Amino acid sequence: MVKYKQHVQDMLDVNDSVFSEFKEIHDKYEKEPHKWQEEFNEKGREILPILQRWENSLCAKSESGKYGKFSSTLADKFRAEVKVHFPKVEYIGMRVKN
Repeated sequence: MVKYKQHVQDMLDVNDSVFSEFKEIHDKYEKEPHKWQEEFNEKGREILPILQRWENSLCAKSESGKYGKFSSTLADKFRAEVKVHFPKVEYIGMRVKN
């Protein structure tokens, strides 16, 4: 398995309870954004620092080495893989207008 995909899977496994709760709200938010907006943002605030920590952990080694120029691409791949599991993750903190 590719390193960034493995990193996402490890993140989901280590934080299983937090991500399973978020998955429930995420799925409801996908169907009815107006109804679940507040709860989605509330649970999302718990998710964002976890995502940032794991992304930093993945990219930290490559930034300081000879492959530093590829770390932004690696971060993009990491985020894209997260979006495979949670397509609306980028909507955390946003408000949907009626």
